[in-house]
Amino acid sequence: MNPLSTFYGAGIGIRNRLYDRGRFRVRSLQAPVVSIGSISAGGAGKTPFLIMLGELLQECGVAFNVLSRGYGRRTNGVALVDPAGSPEEFGDEPLLIARKVGVPVVVGEDRYAAGQLAEEKFGLPVHLLDDGFQHRGLARDFDIVLITERDLRDSLLPGGRLREPLSSLSRASAIVLIGDVRCDEIPRRDGQNVWRVSRSIVPPPTSESCFAFCGIARPQNFFAELGAAGDCLTGTREFRDHHAYTSADVESLLRSRQQSGAAAFVTTEKDAVNLGAYLSKLEPIHVVPVRMRFEDATAGPVAPSGIVESPIGQLCDLLERLNLARVRE
Repeated sequence: MNPLSTFYGAGIGIRNRLYDRGRFRVRSLQAPVVSIGSISAGGAGKTPFLIMLGELLQECGVAFNVLSRGYGRRTNGVALVDPAGSPEEFGDEPLLIARKVGVPVVVGEDRYAAGQLAEEKFGLPVHLLDDGFQHRGLARDFDIVLITERDLRDSLLPGGRLREPLSSLSRASAIVLIGDVRCDEIPRRDGQNVWRVSRSIVPPPTSESCFAFCGIARPQNFFAELGAAGDCLTGTREFRDHHAYTSADVESLLRSRQQSGAAAFVTTEKDAVNLGAYLSKLEPIHVVPVRMRFEDATAGPVAPSGIVESPIGQLCDLLERLNLARVRE
């Protein structure tokens, strides 16, 4: 292990123990808080999972808003995301969530202050806390943590991408397995929920050759999914996660497409947000959505005894009980 990772892990352990013992302040909002997070520094699928969860909650009639840090934005303080705004103002992922789900999204370094603004403006629906597992200064009623295969063999920062060790999963209310992660590969405590989701893309409705590009945490996964879906890729290009595209990038991509002989571009929804007005300059371009769905309890390599039958039903029931309890207070 990288010596710096050892020191980092020691610091994380001390911080968590201080929170566990009540030495660090934890503030509570009036409405229930459901956190969606991970133990890794990107690429776990938190944003598509939150979008899926939000759409399912809407189907159940649950009103909610989203609280996010607004990673990558060039502004400070607490702000309500304008779906017509820019990633420079609000961050690419909060903007994508606001556009896709159509609910209030509030960004702020201080998620408690963001939640207060949401409650002042929109009453007391449920808060979905985006990337909130490490944000322990805000109390939550339900903690969802996503785990990928890479997390199982990765190491702590800065040598790897883990923000916390696997043992921290004991804090989670529900662990969400992505891919082929098995239930017996993760540390669990009694009574802990284990859910499974599958991840896929919606391939472009065309058989023409495409040049693929993206600026996401794990670009090779996106390219592999396009290939598995039968897309004919004449070339690919990677950018850094949350990349803010420039006119020079657009000109370079146009040259790459011409040199590769591709008829069109293909990219992700997050990249479309970051392209902004440049998107039209790359036409024809196919913007590919990422989809997640809960797996059936009897499907896959996870033992049925380790999975809750209806994750969204269970969560809706919990939120209803929490709201009723707080109304009685």
